[in-house]
Amino acid sequence: MKKAFLLSVFAVCLLANLFPADACTNVIVTRGASADGSTMVTYAADSHQLYGVLYYHPAADWPAGSKLAVHSWDEGYYLGTIDQIPHTYQTVGNMNQYQLTITETTFGGRPGLENEGGIDYGSLIYITLQRARTAREAIAVMDALTQQYGYPSEGESFSIADANEAWIMEMVGKGSEKGTVWVARRIPDGYICAHANQSRIHTFPLNDPENCLYAKDVISFARSKGFFSGKDADFSFCDAYCPIDFGGARACEARVWSAFNILTGGTFSWVDDKGKSHVAKADDYLDFAMGHNLTHKMPLFVKPAAKVSVRALSNVMRDHFEGTPMDMTQDVGAGANHVPYRWRPMSFSVDGKSYVNERAIATQQTGFWLLCQSRNWLPDEIGGIQWFGVDDAGTSALTPMYTNITAVPECFREGNGSMIEYSPTSAFWQVNKVTHFAYLMYDRVAPVILKEVEKHENLCLEAVEFADAKAGGLLAAGKREEALAVLTDVSCTLAQRMFSRWQQLENELLVKFMDGNIKVQNPDGSFKLQTEGTDIPASPEHPAFPERWLRGIVQDHGDILEAK
Repeated sequence: MKKAFLLSVFAVCLLANLFPADACTNVIVTRGASADGSTMVTYAADSHQLYGVLYYHPAADWPAGSKLAVHSWDEGYYLGTIDQIPHTYQTVGNMNQYQLTITETTFGGRPGLENEGGIDYGSLIYITLQRARTAREAIAVMDALTQQYGYPSEGESFSIADANEAWIMEMVGKGSEKGTVWVARRIPDGYICAHANQSRIHTFPLNDPENCLYAKDVISFARSKGFFSGKDADFSFCDAYCPIDFGGARACEARVWSAFNILTGGTFSWVDDKGKSHVAKADDYLDFAMGHNLTHKMPLFVKPAAKVSVRALSNVMRDHFEGTPMDMTQDVGAGANHVPYRWRPMSFSVDGKSYVNERAIATQQTGFWLLCQSRNWLPDEIGGIQWFGVDDAGTSALTPMYTNITAVPECFREGNGSMIEYSPTSAFWQVNKVTHFAYLMYDRVAPVILKEVEKHENLCLEAVEFADAKAGGLLAAGKREEALAVLTDVSCTLAQRMFSRWQQLENELLVKFMDGNIKVQNPDGSFKLQTEGTDIPASPEHPAFPERWLRGIVQDHGDILEAK
């Protein structure tokens, strides 16, 4: 998102330089790879400036000659106007009423390829959702819009999925020449894909329109710019338009590796473009993910070890590289409470050497995150669900928002607060308060929050079964408006219930963990008392700090602190 999270490295001296940026993560699951036969796409909109709300635009009819003003999604400045179409579809967040999903991650790419004006990547997503019903239609609309009006954004990877197909599309501008070059690949059924701010499409089939679409000049334009000079069959979109460097691997592809590692159980299995099968250990690609061997590129698609459920996929978005060499909870930077976060900047220098902090999937600066689920066995009125959450995915909950609802919950509504205006009724602010508490004593507080996350999401899964059946019966009886009312009521009720529970949770965490103590609780959750009949709590617990952290203190200040 916005400018890609990039680290440039001078290989001869291993000096890493971080460019200020935001970053997002997408994971894509095809029907054949999911537990229930749905297509699923995750998205974390990660930006230090983005406020977490659920965008909502009802379907509308427009008079002939209407114009649509386009403003940059990231920065809000006016870009111009485009022709409006007669009818636009309803959108709820990053899905529309026909179960179409579009999300993104920005990879930046070679400098100077942005157009002077036109439609930026964020506006392109939401305008396309209002105009397309299927993934293939969306690809055609995105191409047509950028060729006609221009594309003033950096290189972008898009996840595009409907109830039957899932695609990854990568696009860059053409600089002073208006328009874009792009390639889109259909993810084979039964496979998963992911992208995280680094272009991932390398070579691709040139004569397989069922599974691969591309701009007619994607290769010739690269030749004209000196980005490529080989045979067409050897053309790599990534190598031409976004050559990978240390940062593209360590800050970006590492997140893809981690998602693949979790969902494949540590074994990558795939079939290449020539039909040859491959099996490799995830650990074999650690050298690439960590930026140590940039030639050992990961496959674009892999098979999961088991069918992927909504819960399993949402938990991938909560990853901090746990259990890997990049585990953010284990080094001394995690402090005494194993905090898997490193505040900005993301690189630092000591004694003339440069170092990096890891960039995991879950991160503190998330505005909103989601899991879009499209279910082709249900009518469009019911089939599309956007599981929506705000703030850090690591300690926040997802709530199902049906994509044909007629109103948005107050706690997720646009206009309810902002990044510079606190609102006591905003889920974004409430979740931030709870999560901020976790950052202070992570290994103590986060498990308590995650238990509540699990309770909420399990309740939501049950509620979805009820809503599907109830609304489905009404729809079959010809009562469409009543069916939509059920979906709206369930979505709004669950969201407001989450908001209320997180208000209570904030108070409970303060009482339980005040002053760094841990008050002892009974099995029923009540606090143990020093003396029955009083309100004096029992002596609190004080868990030991990790020895590695204590040794760090001794090394730094032991001569002063030693008890002699």
